Amino acid sequence: MLKYSRQREAIKDFLTTRTDHSTADMIYMHIRNQFPNISLGTVYRNLSLLASLGEISKISCGDGSVHFDPVPTPHYHFFCNQCGCIQDINVELSENLNEIAAQNFPGKIKNHSIIFYGKCANCLSDENNHLTK
Repeated sequence: MLKYSRQREAIKDFLTTRTDHSTADMIYMHIRNQFPNISLGTVYRNLSLLASLGEISKISCGDGSVHFDPVPTPHYHFFCNQCGCIQDINVELSENLNEIAAQNFPGKIKNHSIIFYGKCANCLSDENNHLTK
């Protein structure tokens, strides 16, 4: 059984209040308010542990950083190429996509992860506001 940790619970609590899929650095900056002596390494270790336990999920979007999602169940994401935000996309999960991919793959596919890329609504709005001025 895993020993209780106030720091780990604070990290998990912080994540559940967010929809922006925070990075470890963002989480560290917030958690330092509660635990001034906490190290970035401790935050990383706790995030890795929570992810390995299936309590949160890790998202890598190709921007060089790892983002953390408090929702561990499979779902799709959107990554804004302009501002770097990550958002959940509420689209029904395509379970048959695993079967389609498996038709031409010699291994066993258990799940998949899909990230859509483009510009978020905020960036599009800012772009449109600059065009009308």
